[in-house]
Amino acid sequence: MSQQNGDHEMADADADAGAGAEANESAQSEVRQEKQMLRLLPGSTDTAASFAFEKEDHTLGNALRYMITKNPSVEFCGYTIPHPSEPYMNLRIQTDDDTTVFEVLRKGLEDLSELCDVVEDKFSVARDAFNADNPDRAEAQ
Repeated sequence: MSQQNGDHEMADADADAGAGAEANESAQSEVRQEKQMLRLLPGSTDTAASFAFEKEDHTLGNALRYMITKNPSVEFCGYTIPHPSEPYMNLRIQTDDDTTVFEVLRKGLEDLSELCDVVEDKFSVARDAFNADNPDRAEAQ
């Protein structure tokens, strides 16, 4: 009886290990299938680089370009949509020798995110104030 219990415990452990391995393989295949949304384009250096953003357009391109050009370390920043039927937006950044394009891009994205948070907060306050002043309209929505 004790031998049978041991065999069952070993079989359960093997099954658990097999399930864990399958789950791990599944997770790895999902990571492999996930495409990168941002790529560094060939020919880039630390102070001059081009990036390709997948599935982005003028909405992000112009806002991000604006935020990055406000940085005093940036010599040039521009974006382009290579072709309307391709889902890419290319961003080119050139910086002075003291700052890398990667630092500038990260800061630009963070600044843009913070700006969006401020806009969202101000919108929510204004909406709530409007709804408080107009209870009939708030109920209709």
